[in-house]
Formats: sequence, C-alpha cells, structure tokens
Amino acid sequence: MTAASVLAADLGLSALRGATLAEVDAAAALQHRTDRKYLLPLDRARLLVDRLAGSHHVLDLAGRRTTSYLSTYFDTERLGAWHAHVQGRRRRWKVRTRLYAEDGLCRVEVKTKDGRGATVKHALRAPAQAYGQLDVLAAEFVDDVLRRADIPVLAAALTPAAEVRYVRAALADLDHGSRVTLDGLLTCHRGERTAALDPRHVLVETKGTARPAPADRLLLRLGARPVSLSKYIVGRALLTPGLPDNDVRRLARTHFTTEAPPAPLTEAAPAPAPVPVPVPAPLIERIPVA
Repeated sequence: MTAASVLAADLGLSALRGATLAEVDAAAALQHRTDRKYLLPLDRARLLVDRLAGSHHVLDLAGRRTTSYLSTYFDTERLGAWHAHVQGRRRRWKVRTRLYAEDGLCRVEVKTKDGRGATVKHALRAPAQAYGQLDVLAAEFVDDVLRRADIPVLAAALTPAAEVRYVRAALADLDHGSRVTLDGLLTCHRGERTAALDPRHVLVETKGTARPAPADRLLLRLGARPVSLSKYIVGRALLTPGLPDNDVRRLARTHFTTEAPPAPLTEAAPAPAPVPVPVPAPLIERIPVA
C-alpha cells in the first residue's frame, strides 16, 4: 500500500459516499470563504469522518479518495507575504503554484483578504510543466489580482520561497455548500531542509461562510480548538533560523519536526583527478542505396 492509501484507510474514508469533482464543485467550490483550521490526532480525525458520514460525501476520483498536493509559495526577498501574515495586516496575500500530482493538473493561485477578513482565492489554470514558476501569463494574472486588492507587489519581485507537500481528502456537504479537508503527511521543504507535521496528526480545515458549520461544532465536541496555522508560514519559520514568530514556534515544538542534512565530520579530501578514458571513434551506420 502507498502512504496515501494507508492514510485513507486510517481516516476510514471508505465509509463515506463518494461524489464526483463536478458535484463537489457545484455544491462547495467556495472562492470567497471563511476557513477554520484544527490539528487533530488521527484517531479523532477518524471519529470525525465517521460522524460526518450521514451529511458529507468524499471526493472520489475513479476510486481514489485522496490527492497528493505540491505547492510552491512565492515571496519577496524580504518575505513580505510572510511578515504580512504574521503581523496580521489587513492586506495579507499569498501567491503559489499548485500541482495535483496524480492528475497532472496545475494552477496559479493568489489568496487575499477582503474588507471583512474573509479569504478570497483567485486561480488560473496552467500547464503541469509550469509548476514551480511564474511565466508571463502567470505573472500578468498575479499582478492583476494584487493590483485590484491594493497590494503594492509585482510578480517580478517574487521568487520561490518554500514547497509544501501533503495528501488531502476532501469532504463536502452537498446540501449546504460547505467543505472539510483533511491533510496528512504534511511536509515543507526549502533547499535541503525539511519540516514535517507529526504523521499521527492531520490538519483539518472547514471552509464555509462566516457562521460555523456543523463540522465546526462537531470538532468542538471532539475537544478540538481552532488554530492559526498557515502551512507556508509555519514551514518557512521552521526552515529559516531567526525569523521572529514565537506563536508559530510554540505550536511547532509540539507538532512538527525539522531535519537538515548532517554536517561532514571532517573536511572532505579533494577528489582524485579523473583518469583519462580513450574515446572510441563514432560508429557510422551505412545504409545501402536502393
């Protein structure tokens, strides 16, 4: 079994009714929404799924009930997006490219906040090979969204700042237009450093209106409390020594680990000079003339 299929089994996703992508999009594709996040142990996450089985469907893609996500986040040289989030500025923003690995689909996404504090997400489809970069069309899209949100940042000033990877299960209440996502196997990467969420926990997000959904009330009954947790913000804080964010680090100490390649024990000896190898003459294939 793959790690993703093990996660699906641990969450008990087979107990839910399946829904197609079109059904989920029609009922719950909220681009203007309020998100609430919870860190939940796997056993309680499974209990959550079980109790939502009567009202929620799980996104089912030809029998596959999870999707592997890769997201590259872009930021300015001085980490303007990171600082705007940590400082709680009204005009917060994020720019990323996202790849849905099994499906080979890619999107450029820009997230901003409206005047009421709700998240507004703008997306542009892109070819899979464009993942991890902002080409001309993507840059024009990013510039337009940020300009309309009165955010004085240009795509030309953005470079890849971190990559976040995880496996997601998406649940939707088709009648009331709300969603619940469960993200496991969460890691963040920058260079050779990696930060990882404890694999015995999942990040649960509810996505709906400003009013708490039934899933939020159920999570409270299960003992969960909302947390302020951005995958990029936490990951970048853990992977960059010296970034000032005590709230992130308190959360990270109990739920995340950070790894870096070990330093060499001794200075490496210079590699021996390569031994010249005779280069054979090229082979010429002769094709007889008809």
